[in-house]
Amino acid sequence: MAVSLADIKKLREMTSAGMMDCKNALTEAEGDFKRAIEILREKGKSTLSKRGDNETTQGSVLSRIDGGKAVLVCLGCETDFVAATPDFKALAASIADAAIASFPADKEALKAVKLADGYSIDEDITNQAGKTGEKHVLAYYGALEAPFVSEYVHFNGKLGAIVAFNKVVPGDIARGIAMQVASMNPVAVDAASVPAEVLESERTIALQKTRDEQVQKAVDAALKKADINPAHVDSEDHIESNTAKGWLTPAQADQAREIIKTVSAEKAASLPEQMVQNIANGRIAKFLKENTLEEQEYQLSDDKQTVKAALAAADKEAKVLAFRRFSLSD
Repeated sequence: MAVSLADIKKLREMTSAGMMDCKNALTEAEGDFKRAIEILREKGKSTLSKRGDNETTQGSVLSRIDGGKAVLVCLGCETDFVAATPDFKALAASIADAAIASFPADKEALKAVKLADGYSIDEDITNQAGKTGEKHVLAYYGALEAPFVSEYVHFNGKLGAIVAFNKVVPGDIARGIAMQVASMNPVAVDAASVPAEVLESERTIALQKTRDEQVQKAVDAALKKADINPAHVDSEDHIESNTAKGWLTPAQADQAREIIKTVSAEKAASLPEQMVQNIANGRIAKFLKENTLEEQEYQLSDDKQTVKAALAAADKEAKVLAFRRFSLSD
């Protein structure tokens, strides 16, 4: 069936799909616009299904603020080429505008929000995928409501943050702390708000690292006492390679293997637990200082003060309540 250029343009205006896609859909639907729209939507679903395992490391991160409300959203796609197209940018902006206007509870609720074209956000994302042939996803949605909020989105549009405060604070420090969150990626506002599972994981790592280091020190000392360079025997591959090169005699290689086996077992069994715990506690303290927002060094400060100190200098009663952050490159 032949379709008119006017009908093709009309369907394009209704769906934002490409001209050829609109022509093919109208032809298949025999001029039925409702069916043509469904065909285009099914094409989008097919694209998402076929490219379901593809990574969406490109896209657009956007923030919006309305009074004490702030949202951070990301529409993701596969390539920077698609992310730079006007239609993609327009859809991302529409999603951000809808998010701040409706302020849904979570990402699934945001997907169900209707846009000006009458379609839900989820449907428009599917339609956009069919149009470009790339996987599209609502990669992130975060929202905060507080007496005062700030925002920051990096100029490349791939990284952003929103921050909630207990009261109005000067704009420079508010934006600066949002920039801090975006760039330094803290795990929590302060030590007390670090998720238990994060702290438990870090403690497990700290304890194991401490034990491994103490065992390795003992092994290295024993190897040096035997006049064997620890760097030459730090793996079985190195032992074999350095023996072949003549840097180790076969007897030294066997001696090194025995020292490593024996000393490792003896030291691991005799490590003072309190010492291990104390060293691990120091590692945890360092982790909290480097990874909690209040204790991080404020990146816009000239005197290496913490974020907490910088905020207090602006307003002693001001406090960060929460933050949300998203990066396409993480």
